[in-house]
Amino acid sequence: PLGMMFAALASGLWLVNSIYSIGYMRGNQEKKQTRFYVLFAVSLAATMGIAFSANLFTLFLFYEALTLSTYPLVSHKGDAATVKSARVYLGILISASIGLLLPAIIWTYSVAGTGDFRMGGILEGVIEGPAVGLLLGLFVFGAAKAAVMPVHRWLPAAMVAPTPVSALLHAVAVVKAGVFTITKVIVYIFGVDFLFSEPSSSWLFYAACFTIIAASVVALRQQNLKRLLAYSTIAQLSYVVMAAAILKPLAEVGAAIHMLAHAFGKITLFFAAGAIYTASKKTELAQLRGIGRRMPITMTAFTIGALSMIGVPPTGGFVSKWYILAGAFQADNYIALATIIASTALNAAYFLPIVYVVWFEKDATPPGKEHGEAPFAAVLALALTAALTIAFFVYSAPAYELESQLVRAAS
Repeated sequence: PLGMMFAALASGLWLVNSIYSIGYMRGNQEKKQTRFYVLFAVSLAATMGIAFSANLFTLFLFYEALTLSTYPLVSHKGDAATVKSARVYLGILISASIGLLLPAIIWTYSVAGTGDFRMGGILEGVIEGPAVGLLLGLFVFGAAKAAVMPVHRWLPAAMVAPTPVSALLHAVAVVKAGVFTITKVIVYIFGVDFLFSEPSSSWLFYAACFTIIAASVVALRQQNLKRLLAYSTIAQLSYVVMAAAILKPLAEVGAAIHMLAHAFGKITLFFAAGAIYTASKKTELAQLRGIGRRMPITMTAFTIGALSMIGVPPTGGFVSKWYILAGAFQADNYIALATIIASTALNAAYFLPIVYVVWFEKDATPPGKEHGEAPFAAVLALALTAALTIAFFVYSAPAYELESQLVRAAS
């Protein structure tokens, strides 16, 4: 069920992102569009391989393929600053996977005799004590696409990419592939019950809590819209890691549902950011005053996405946070409760001022620079994902049932 969910999410949002890309790439007269779409398709194929991999070796191959296929997308603009940032992206992800993830996989094969994903895990009885925590660390930080601090710098660096690529990184494939890999390792390699019985694995929970708060604080200081959204992603997807590390059924369900809810909300925010850039070339928060009057559809979608990141009904973010909170109560985990409450307040502190500024302050567009909405394809895509963000609040039961099956099978 976990792989099915990830594959359905990635393929569905890839289709919407492709529609958006047509409006964005043409509206900004981007070069090398054929190469862009080919690599876009290759990255989806790699993502499907990650989703349906039956063992660690296959997962590793497709994981690396995703890194290599997205590198040219990140460096698409081709200028010196973009290439430099893209090298940071590639360097961190490759060094982490070769230096940490690959040794973890080799270690697993050597002690378990297999790397197959199995319900209940394959490591119970073959590894114990501090070695469990160490192996878990190799997997978590080796899967640097999850952007758990301190292996997170690649994500803000990658914001030099065109907005459709940013949406691919945050909502469709790359970061989702990281947290999916960690979740899959917890469920199918270690086993939830085995990790719960091993105190040496508890550090993962605290690392996720720290990342949630630290990334939210850094987001407060950002003045560039895409960089703010990047740090928001680091915080939001650490919710998934934190919930998985609580090791309780409701929290595990919440972790999976938050992957879905975050994807719908965050891709909407990036689509809106790209639409703003396409129509007005504005990238900084200070430039957005009153822009809601000129781009009402775009900024309505942005507002919906922002409310979902905060966790306000009727958006999908409320549903996923509700299940994570319920899991924290189930585990009597008051640190998780405090982290969720604090991060929700921080999310509100950096998203609500933007919402206020775009709707209620005087238009900051200089004379002669008037503009309207972005091209139709871009606006259509962001309106669709905004609608999905609300629809997920109303129709979240199927996702709950699917993930409940996973939790029951893994327990």
